[in-house]
Amino acid sequence: MAPRCWRWWPWSAWRRARPPPAGSTPSFRQQFSTQEQPPQICVVGSGPAGFYTAQHLLKHHPRAHVDIYEKQLVPFGLVRFGVAPDHPEVKNVINTFTQTARSGRCAFHGNVVVGRDVAVPELQAAYHAVVLSYGAEDHQALEIPGEELPGVFSARAFVGWYNGLPENRELAPDLSCDTAVILGQGNVALDVARILLTPPEYLEKTDITEAALGVLRQSRVKTVWIVGRRGPLQVAFTIKELREMIQLPGTRPILDPTDFLGLQDRIKEVPRPRKRLTELLLRTATERPGAEEAARQASASRTWGLRFFRSPQQVLPSPDGRRAAGIRLAVTRLEGVGEAARAVPTGDSEDLPCGLVLSSVGYKSRPIDPSVPFDSKRGVIPNMEGRVIDVPGVRPVSFSDWEKLDAEEVSRGKGAGKPREKLLDPQEMLRLLGR
Repeated sequence: MAPRCWRWWPWSAWRRARPPPAGSTPSFRQQFSTQEQPPQICVVGSGPAGFYTAQHLLKHHPRAHVDIYEKQLVPFGLVRFGVAPDHPEVKNVINTFTQTARSGRCAFHGNVVVGRDVAVPELQAAYHAVVLSYGAEDHQALEIPGEELPGVFSARAFVGWYNGLPENRELAPDLSCDTAVILGQGNVALDVARILLTPPEYLEKTDITEAALGVLRQSRVKTVWIVGRRGPLQVAFTIKELREMIQLPGTRPILDPTDFLGLQDRIKEVPRPRKRLTELLLRTATERPGAEEAARQASASRTWGLRFFRSPQQVLPSPDGRRAAGIRLAVTRLEGVGEAARAVPTGDSEDLPCGLVLSSVGYKSRPIDPSVPFDSKRGVIPNMEGRVIDVPGVRPVSFSDWEKLDAEEVSRGKGAGKPREKLLDPQEMLRLLGR
């Protein structure tokens, strides 16, 4: 789940960045002079996108000041609440973010919900620019019958649960079943599968919550199926995460060799990262492991597998209808090739028994404020190269800008023997200024 970053740029360049002290009256220069006023930037969201934005601004604009607003009481977003606890090296970036937050030109404001505690128009009035980097806070629904049954969770909520996201602390997943199904074949899906199957003693020295570790110690999950609607050439996870799964202590992989028929010839033309990933899948599915690896797999008490060409149709209820007991999968085939290939149903289906279903089919953003345009169908703020569109943003013209327009008017008038030919169309003027 990559964070997204949108910006309003610029906003009210002539307005005060912060209100004056009580009882004081801002001078004309304080209110209107951008030459004297250092740029004041507001960043909404303190995840990686927010902090990288702040870092860039502080580095390349030596007079800029950045305020970071965060709805959680604590910073770092996905680094804290999304990165798997057994990947501590990925969290080292927190050290860099901490140095940014300690800068005299940067301030962190946690426990502030933009859109509730402060409106976006208020931020527009107070800052020269407002950057929206609050990320994708919701999950994509499966929109199939039965997804509301107990035992069905979004991977986002499950990850938040074991990583200590306050809104997910009461999730309480029931891991008393034998089989779990994860829908989706990205890195988040592999993270969730790995946490479900990792021996708890390997997690004890990580920052996983004690509550989650207690549940995982009692887990009876022995098999995890990671299901994708397309094929091996379209998986979204990376080779590092795949290697971790293959080498996970106490587990063995299950891959169907028939899913890889003819793949050897087709991978010759794909980009190198995809080729290396697919070759590792192919070797795992079709080659006999060496003696040491074979012995390790033979002693494994848990298994995981990749199921390709399957799309969820329905979550199947238990006989009493009180919880999930399986999932019906439509068998698919591909139309097209490579990344653009589409999965279409063949008309066949199969039922896969399971007691836990985790949906990892993508995240989407929520609207942040009524004043901000939002595409509810796509779950994004409409933008062009990061700049929010369909919003009346202020585009101030400096005196040096006027001098460019002045030169253009003089140039146009010279041919007619006039001192100038005045520009009349504001849009033409903005185009001449590159706006």
